[in-house]
Amino acid sequence: MAPTASLVSITEDDHDVHLYLAYATADNFMGRPVYRNAYCYLHPDAEKALTRASLSARQAGVRLLVFDAYRPAQAQQILFDYAQDPTFVADPKRGSHHTRGCAVDVSLLDENGQQMDMGTGFDAMQAESFHFCAGLPAQVQKNRLMLLGIMLSAGFQHIPSEWWHYQLPGAMQYPLIEDGAGGVPKLMD
Repeated sequence: MAPTASLVSITEDDHDVHLYLAYATADNFMGRPVYRNAYCYLHPDAEKALTRASLSARQAGVRLLVFDAYRPAQAQQILFDYAQDPTFVADPKRGSHHTRGCAVDVSLLDENGQQMDMGTGFDAMQAESFHFCAGLPAQVQKNRLMLLGIMLSAGFQHIPSEWWHYQLPGAMQYPLIEDGAGGVPKLMD
């Protein structure tokens, strides 16, 4: 079992990333905010990997865009109840790697601060969201491969169904973090 640790706050200044926490907005597959506040937290191990990824991205002339990180169990339940598709939203009974604080949903911004074309939007529940979906334009494939390389070199691993989702290896060994635990305020009403 990975040690239980307080979560680390992820900030734009300290981590050189751009935060756009989609579930604190209506810009997500549910079309409404799920989080009351746009807090971003990760387990210390994931925070270190994100810091490495951010540095690699900057060396490549791009910047990481963070859509989601730690996700409270209550939010995971809301997402699962709405989507009811375990290909894209983990069953809360099993536990999400986001609820363990060791997963992050990301994309890339180009040198002008524009989101790079990944072929689908974040959290699009469709076949085109799979990492290696055939038939996508060459530039989309290049952008996804750049993101994949950055994240893998930093110590994350991907899942086949979501180009945006990266998690620590052995993520199931990390304990689930209860709402309000680990020094994190409750994020849901």
